[in-house]
Amino acid sequence: MEPRPIPPDDSEHDPESAYELLQRGHALVKRRHHAQAAIVLERAARLEPGKGSILEPLGRAYHHSGQFERARATFEALIEIDPSGHWAHFALSESLRQLGRLAEARTHLKLAIALSPRSELYERAMARIEQLLPPTTDEPPGAERPGG
Repeated sequence: MEPRPIPPDDSEHDPESAYELLQRGHALVKRRHHAQAAIVLERAARLEPGKGSILEPLGRAYHHSGQFERARATFEALIEIDPSGHWAHFALSESLRQLGRLAEARTHLKLAIALSPRSELYERAMARIEQLLPPTTDEPPGAERPGG
């Protein structure tokens, strides 16, 4: 199921600038009002489409408010802007994991680890995913899996 696109509106007449909306969205996230932050950040994204500085907190707000499909789509858009962004791959992996798409989650997590090999956060996330997935076909039968 594809997420609904950001609803169109008359953004040319939005009384707040994208910057003001972004600042308000950050404040809402800080207070853990993630669903409200997503609404505000959607407005910012309509005013400034394709801006990574808006898509990252929007994806976080979606993810933390349980809107994992929207988070997935937003993090994919963020990766299109900057394919080398290790955090975006990690965030996409976490959203895919929540959606039960574990093999895809592992792929993006491997990319995050390759781009930031010293991240303990990413290594712990990989251990969690590896525990949930069956052994890959390239492993010999009976091979030990990390953490297992």
